[in-house]
Amino acid sequence: MTGRTGELREVNLEHGLPTVDQAIRQLTFEIHHSRSLGFRALKIIHGYGSSGTGGRIRVESRKYLGRLKTRGEIADFIPGEEFSIFYAGTLAAFRRCGALRRDPDLERHNNGVTFILL
Repeated sequence: MTGRTGELREVNLEHGLPTVDQAIRQLTFEIHHSRSLGFRALKIIHGYGSSGTGGRIRVESRKYLGRLKTRGEIADFIPGEEFSIFYAGTLAAFRRCGALRRDPDLERHNNGVTFILL
């Protein structure tokens, strides 16, 4: 379910086919847990909607992350489709977490993942 890559932690929110509410609860836990472990960034895999459930988890997760960012509970988040060296948010994220430079989703425009800066 989780993996370590230096400063970056990866979590699959789709594992076990959770409901949207379950996935958001897990996301909340993973943000707090990752921060307590000293990670600077969290990559979540939420799917893009091919099964009919991943799309809802993606949409609701990103809405939730937007609220957390507004409240100052996370520094930022980057949708996978914007995870590119041509996006200013990604370049800023590299300065915060160098491990992001080596992530295999860089330049893949993968809308099934989101990167969270803690």
